[in-house]
Amino acid sequence: MISESSKRRISESTIHRLSLYYRLLSVLEKESKETVSSKELAEREKLTPAQVRKDLSFFGSFGTRGLGYPVSELKRRIGEILGLDRQWSVALIGVGNIGSALVGYKEFQRQGFNIKLIFDNDQRKIGSNHKGIVVADIKNLEKELRENKIEIVVIAVPATVAQYIVDDVVKAGIKAILNFAPVNLKVPEDVFLRNENMSMELEYLSFALVNLFNGRGTNR
Repeated sequence: MISESSKRRISESTIHRLSLYYRLLSVLEKESKETVSSKELAEREKLTPAQVRKDLSFFGSFGTRGLGYPVSELKRRIGEILGLDRQWSVALIGVGNIGSALVGYKEFQRQGFNIKLIFDNDQRKIGSNHKGIVVADIKNLEKELRENKIEIVVIAVPATVAQYIVDDVVKAGIKAILNFAPVNLKVPEDVFLRNENMSMELEYLSFALVNLFNGRGTNR
C-alpha cells in the first residue's frame, strides 16, 4: 500500500514515467531479458538512474543493489500500481470519427479497459451495431451508466455540448473521465479528468519544427 504522505508527493509526471517503464519492461520481457538496471531503464527513456529509483521508491522496495530489477516481477508490480491487473468497465460517448477509432483500438482491451457501452444522440446511429456494441440513446445516459456499473467514461463529442454531457456523467457517480473534446471542462474536485487535445499536440509539433528545427510549413 502507498502511504498517505507518498500519495501527496506523487506527481503526474511520475505516473507518466511509470507507464513508460511498463511498456519498456513489456518489450524487455518479450526479448527474454531477466533483469534490468536503473541505468538501463534510464538510458532507454532518456532519464537519469536517480530519477528511475526515485519514481519507484514511492511504491516500495524493488530489485537488489548490484543485481538490478527482475523484469517480469517489476512489470507485474508496476501493472498493479497502474491498475492494469484488473478489468475496467468503460463507456464511450460520441460515435464520430474519433469515437469510432477509439472503439476499434484493440490495445484498450489488452490493457483491461473494456468498452461496454456506446452513446450518441444521432437517431441514424442509435440502435445500430458498432463493432459489436449497440449504440445507446444518450437520453438514457445516467441510468445506463449506473445500471452497468461503468467506472470510466470517454467523451468524444463536440465542444459545444461537452460540458452538459460531463455534468450528466458526474451525476451518475463517475469518478474518472477521459475527454477528447477540445474544451476545458469543469468537474468536482473528487472527479479525475484527463484531457487529450490533439490540436494542441499538433501545435506543439509545428512550434518545434518552426522554432527548433527551422522547419517550414506550406506557404499560404
